[in-house]
Amino acid sequence: MKREKFWFLVKQLFVVAVLVILLRGFILIPIPVAGNSMNPVLQAGDTLIMEKISKIRRFDLIVFTRPDGTTLVKRVIGLPGEKVAVKDDQLYINDEVVAENFLADTKETDDSHIPLTSSFTLADLTGSETLGATNYFVMGDNRRLSKDSRAFGPIDASEILGKARMVYAPITHLKWLQ
Repeated sequence: MKREKFWFLVKQLFVVAVLVILLRGFILIPIPVAGNSMNPVLQAGDTLIMEKISKIRRFDLIVFTRPDGTTLVKRVIGLPGEKVAVKDDQLYINDEVVAENFLADTKETDDSHIPLTSSFTLADLTGSETLGATNYFVMGDNRRLSKDSRAFGPIDASEILGKARMVYAPITHLKWLQ
């Protein structure tokens, strides 16, 4: 009887270990945050959980690797095939105004008279009117300091590692990301 309980426990531990390895290695992956380009949502030193299985949508926080090997976290602004522009601190997608509600608090508390996002068109930055079939336009929330698609161009879907879902460390920064 004790031998049966022992093997039952060993089997359970094996299953749990396999599940943890699969979740940690392929679905929920810890990523450290460096830099201030995503302030105030993410702080330098935060550690977030990234997942690889859901579809990328506008305003998702994504983790991607640049060709030089650096791993960055930015917000998706433009999706494949779209026209992206900012004029007078207002985002336009396909010539239609799109609200960036996640910037509302920053705009309200900012007493400088400098726009958070300088005006641009995708054509000014890349020479193309629209994003390619596998390209995404990304920007940091800390628009004045962020090096993003305005500096290095759109990112390709193949560069995307996954979506940032949750900050879990330090524990005082614990939160779900939207």
